[in-house]
Amino acid sequence: MKRRLLIAGLAASPLAFAATTETTRDAVATLDREQTQHFRDWFTLLIHAQIERGPTPRWTHRDCAGLVRFAVGETLREHDLDWKRANGMLGTRVPPDIPPQQTQTLRNAWRRVDGTRNAYVGALELVQENTRFVGKQLTQAQPGDLLFFDLGDEQHLMVWMGRYIAYHTGRSDAKDNGLRALRASQLLEWKDTRWRPSADNPNFSGVYRLAFLAR
Repeated sequence: MKRRLLIAGLAASPLAFAATTETTRDAVATLDREQTQHFRDWFTLLIHAQIERGPTPRWTHRDCAGLVRFAVGETLREHDLDWKRANGMLGTRVPPDIPPQQTQTLRNAWRRVDGTRNAYVGALELVQENTRFVGKQLTQAQPGDLLFFDLGDEQHLMVWMGRYIAYHTGRSDAKDNGLRALRASQLLEWKDTRWRPSADNPNFSGVYRLAFLAR
């Protein structure tokens, strides 16, 4: 396993990041608590499937932010028989779907820094405009929350899965699909201290929660 993560994301200054997170931190949730739990269950199930089986051809733009965009987009859709067959989930116990009236305005509609909505955002813009800050302690994370690392000129996203942390390195080839699944204890002892999800790491911005989820 490579010791240094390969980063995918947009570049911006820490000051710009700090200013914009204030606007999304207090965003009104779109999903209620029950729908939020269903979202978390689907979101982590879909990421786990990529880790376990390898990336589906349905997932393009394979990098750290691309993993989040893909899993959110697939969570916020109807999971009918054709979808389950295409994704190898026939006979798999899956969470209830979120009602379409709740998802149609969220799916592939990421907020951009200019206020527009688009199917694409990079790691920095995803966090700046589409999440709210939870805290700097990993114990504050719930399954599906994002861990954000900011080095000033590059950023990286990881996903807290409940029992482990998942991410994509931003690079893949025939021998390495770029996906990683690590226990929190492994990352907390990582040789390259920039990637430790701990409060004393200045490169770890903290835990962030998608803004449309209930608190």
